[in-house]
Amino acid sequence: MYCIGLSGGIASGKSTVARYFSELGVQVISADEIARQITAPNQAAYHKIVQHFGKHILDASGALNRRQLRQIIFNQESQRQWLENLLHPLVRQQIEKDVASCRSAYCIIEIPLLINREAYPYLDRILLVETDRRVQIARITQRDLCTQEEALAILAAQSTPAQYRSLADDLLVNHGSLEELKQQITKLHKDYVQYAMKKSSLI
Repeated sequence: MYCIGLSGGIASGKSTVARYFSELGVQVISADEIARQITAPNQAAYHKIVQHFGKHILDASGALNRRQLRQIIFNQESQRQWLENLLHPLVRQQIEKDVASCRSAYCIIEIPLLINREAYPYLDRILLVETDRRVQIARITQRDLCTQEEALAILAAQSTPAQYRSLADDLLVNHGSLEELKQQITKLHKDYVQYAMKKSSLI
């Protein structure tokens, strides 16, 4: 299976890009969605997180208070590392299962924190979505109902644009209109279908 890793900073437009690829018939695997599934009540990582952080991390329904958890991990590096060490292996394991069952010409794997290829050796290419930093801050504050200072802290905890670019094979610039973004995606889709066909002919 030909696999494209879709990455980029927070609020860069990855989910929008993933949706457009899905509309073109491409199976999209979301690391964030898998993480949400395995941290739901009574799922794989839920009890370990509650045991580590305490029951005050839960909301009234017994689910994780994700906003509170996000504030903790972005302000405490050691806690962020602990959570990543717990979740990342579980997420990668599920991604591999989903890739094995993929039936589209190629698959897109949306991985927000893609900082090295070693964890995902089966990726054929990495597609980076990039947008203006001011746009990111505006999207974060609006989407997550947080302050500008909190948005800046979230951005500071992530890789720099240069670090993301160093891994990327392809770049989607998400500074313009949705129509311009769609045009870029349509072109990449045609390329990826050709790459996937070439790979399958060599197997």
